[in-house]
Amino acid sequence: MSEGSARGLWWQWGIVYQIYPRSFQDSNGDGVGDLAGISSRLDYLEWLGVDAIWLSPIYPSPMADFGYDVSDYTAVHPLFGSMADFESLLGEAHRRNLRVIMDFVPNHTSEEHPWFRSARSSRDDPKRDWFMWRDPAPGGGPPNNWLSVFGGRAWSFDETTGQYYYHAYLPEQPDLNWRNPEVREAMLAAMRFWLDKGVDGFRVDVMWHLIKDEHFRDNPVNPDYRNGMPTYHQQVPAFSVDQPEVHEVVAEMRRLVDEYRDRVLIGEIYLPIPQLVAYYGRSDQPGAHLPFNFQLITLPWDAREISVAIDRYEGELPEEAWPNWVLGNHDKSRIASRVGPAQARVATMLLLTLRGTPTMYYGDEIAMQDVDVPTDRVQDPNERRNPGLRMGRDPVRTPMQWTGRPGAGFSDAEPWLPLAHDYAEANVEAQRGEPDSHLSLTRRLIALRRAEPALSLGEYYPVNADEPVLAFVREFQGERFLIALNLSGKKADLAEDESSRRYGWHGEVVCCTHANRERRRVAGRVPLVADEGVVVRLEPASPAT
Repeated sequence: MSEGSARGLWWQWGIVYQIYPRSFQDSNGDGVGDLAGISSRLDYLEWLGVDAIWLSPIYPSPMADFGYDVSDYTAVHPLFGSMADFESLLGEAHRRNLRVIMDFVPNHTSEEHPWFRSARSSRDDPKRDWFMWRDPAPGGGPPNNWLSVFGGRAWSFDETTGQYYYHAYLPEQPDLNWRNPEVREAMLAAMRFWLDKGVDGFRVDVMWHLIKDEHFRDNPVNPDYRNGMPTYHQQVPAFSVDQPEVHEVVAEMRRLVDEYRDRVLIGEIYLPIPQLVAYYGRSDQPGAHLPFNFQLITLPWDAREISVAIDRYEGELPEEAWPNWVLGNHDKSRIASRVGPAQARVATMLLLTLRGTPTMYYGDEIAMQDVDVPTDRVQDPNERRNPGLRMGRDPVRTPMQWTGRPGAGFSDAEPWLPLAHDYAEANVEAQRGEPDSHLSLTRRLIALRRAEPALSLGEYYPVNADEPVLAFVREFQGERFLIALNLSGKKADLAEDESSRRYGWHGEVVCCTHANRERRRVAGRVPLVADEGVVVRLEPASPAT
């Protein structure tokens, strides 16, 4: 595409939009979203202005973990439609210049996958070493102390063969042995299958889990564990995740992706920044193009903490590495629930003006909030295994709110998860015609980002600001924008100081969280009302300064 060649790679200047297929659009009246439903909403995504859609898993699966337990890596679950439906979606997306990113789940399969069925049939089966099997400990019980992310021991005993198998998540999700060359070959072949179909890249699930300690040593106790935390945090997972050899695996994936033109490799990695940036790889061992940076999800909503985190992240990035930012996803509380609807507008402005690729989560553009799911409608196995800890992810996976009519425009049947109580007011149809809505703000920001290379590809410069203001400048070929964000519900002010004089706070507000305050002039200081964020096109600084 000509725009990509003129402005860098598409995954650098573009915006990724995550779709949870079960919840985006139902086309056949069964209460569950599907591929044909997504296809029917592509015009909306084109109108919104995003550049790529990332689909959470659509593979055949028993749905013990809603598709993250895969039973066939090269097919489509009938719940979502057919391979023809996927190919149609891919073609229609590409016709609109929308890329399609697949969710790839290489750490574990379903227990129903033919590979695992074969492996558990006999200790001598050819697929036995495709998974991780260990004898019981000398005194009986699991071979080590590793814990499951979803609670309880990470080892399940197989009566047929008398050994334990390892599962980082549910017992129904046995982990693959990525130290086995045959496993690597099979999984890379699955990736090639989708690349040959024309997908534009992969988001790799739990990338940092792929290799485990070859000696299966016990994890140390976590001295910071407190009652009420998930049981997984009782330990520091020193030997069950983020092993040095994982970078060899990531490099193999990257080399495969690089065989195809304009494809991207994204890694899900919940690690501190110094460890995270190692997943970019090196010149002799390439890594992921975009190791997901989740700081805007995990940090407190505090201007100083976020400002320091941005600067540290920028400072830790390897040379030539491209940053990225994520505000929400299918596992974490929605931004509008975390910070409130007013500050969610400020958060959207932050996401879409920072240097690096932004990833949006479906529904965040209309400020959807977590939905209180009644106990009798809970679907998430994480919640069922950890009752009372509110670890369930159902509240952030509820159906997209398209209209105020019954079913919210998502389905004519009862949806698989309940709708938000306010869907009649908080929906795309209502917000699309409202100039000051969250949707309208999001679309204005996306259009501005797309039109201005300074906001999509420009350099980032921090600006000194007093609490509760977060501020920075984006610059490209002499064009400069000041972004000033008030992370509070009170008035605030950003004024020039000695360090910012070279920019000069003189210019016009070209985008604001409050639509009626756009197009005003600023000179020397930027006054902000409560919950306000502004993007200011700066005039060239006077030669005298």
